[in-house]
Amino acid sequence: MGDGVHQRRIVSAYGVAMPRILYGTAWKKERTASLVEAALRAGFRGIDTACQPKHYHEPGVGEGLSALLREGLSRSDIYLQTKFTAFAGQDPDNVPYDPGAGLGEQVRQSLEASLRNLRTDYLDGLVLHSPYPEDKDTLEVWRAMEGLYDQGVVRQLGISNCYERSRLERLHRQARIKPALVQNRFYAKTRYDREIRAFCADHGILYQSFWTLTANPEVLAQPSLVEIAERHGRSAAQVFFRFLTQKDIVCLTGTSSKDHMAQDLAIFEFRLSSAECRVVEALLG
Repeated sequence: MGDGVHQRRIVSAYGVAMPRILYGTAWKKERTASLVEAALRAGFRGIDTACQPKHYHEPGVGEGLSALLREGLSRSDIYLQTKFTAFAGQDPDNVPYDPGAGLGEQVRQSLEASLRNLRTDYLDGLVLHSPYPEDKDTLEVWRAMEGLYDQGVVRQLGISNCYERSRLERLHRQARIKPALVQNRFYAKTRYDREIRAFCADHGILYQSFWTLTANPEVLAQPSLVEIAERHGRSAAQVFFRFLTQKDIVCLTGTSSKDHMAQDLAIFEFRLSSAECRVVEALLG
């Protein structure tokens, strides 16, 4: 379980080292623990989850991680991030905090639940799962997240599902602790977040992509991408992931296949030329 060729990392503006490919744990339910354990054994060192029982089984993430920690893996070798999810995104029958409490208290209760679930005393990243309809509520939650950062239980903050550049700009301007990352669905409907990614690049914010393969079957099937894959003896998915990591986009993968886990980590065994990158870039419109 050494830190070999698979563990290629990028360092955030807050000095937090993050693997360029993370294992995503949504929709895994009772399989979460075994799949997280398998991902870590395969070589993943970054885990993404959320305190949202509706779509994530956070205690299973903690169980899978603990299995490896008992065998000698160090917590400091793992990048572990979770999310605070607003009440609107929760199952009303299974909310991990008191929905009647103020927003700041909801954030603190959610964080305490995450630490218990994940069996850790700190998080490498805490992500707001989605902006609120009202900016004032987003900022109130962000202030509570900043308080957790100040306490040292969270090493950096981020926001997910933020598709309006103007909203990200306002949050960035008003935040005392600036967003270290934005995690968004990466697909054609949003023009692959070109404006958001440009803002991130200008302000030292890392961009994380999810639904990276699922939302892009047309891109993966393009003959020009398939040709590059054949040239390297790789799959189209590997080429797309490699292209994105070379652009400093951190990719999430949620595969349940051990073979695909190994393939996803093997993207660092080859490198695309600048000409090949231009070919793939052109497929994104």
